[in-house]
Amino acid sequence: MQTFQKFLLIAPVLLFSVIAHEIAHGWAALRQGDRTALDAGRLNWNPARHIDFFLTILLPLVTFYGSMAVGGTPMLFGGAKPVPVDPRNYRHLRRGDIIVSLAGVATNALIGLACVPLILLAGVLGSGTPALQQTLGIVQAMLYIGVVLNAVLIAFNLLPIPPLDGSHVFKYLLPRPLAIRYVQFGRFGLLALIILLQFGDRALDVWMSPVAWAVNGADAALSSYKLPTTDQWLR
Repeated sequence: MQTFQKFLLIAPVLLFSVIAHEIAHGWAALRQGDRTALDAGRLNWNPARHIDFFLTILLPLVTFYGSMAVGGTPMLFGGAKPVPVDPRNYRHLRRGDIIVSLAGVATNALIGLACVPLILLAGVLGSGTPALQQTLGIVQAMLYIGVVLNAVLIAFNLLPIPPLDGSHVFKYLLPRPLAIRYVQFGRFGLLALIILLQFGDRALDVWMSPVAWAVNGADAALSSYKLPTTDQWLR
């Protein structure tokens, strides 16, 4: 029951954050002169438009049960259907590619930051209205999850491994011959990500350390506003 309760808290926050991330890519591409995402109907909040059978359904099941079958750490990996963009339509190819690539993580940053004042508001309202504490505890727990999930999404998507967003920026930092080979490596990027997630715990811990620092700092700063009922949902 506790696992199911956590799923009910995490799923809507994760779904909203991931869809916002993808829409941000499409919207930024539109601003750069590319209508591909708009014409494909992807600038839309309907979750069904962002579900990919392989990335959203099959891959998470395979990675989760596969990691357990080989005796490794349980791993869940997947994603939404990538928003289609055509960089050839950007007014400025390099600048447009960077802007579109970073639009998703910028949106996740805005969502995470927006959760902070809402946590404060829920805490103040809950402290002043005990009858609302149970409901506001659930809301506040989801907002805390929003801070953590969006921080993780930012760090993960900035990994310089194709096809993640960070790779679209990293390739411009390389000399052209290396950049060409790096882009060619992209065909193996998904496999590299799965290997990293399964066996690269130490490297991921180092990469994610700023996330832990930011989340712990936010938790300490907001602790006086946390409702007693919130902890019941976050355990």
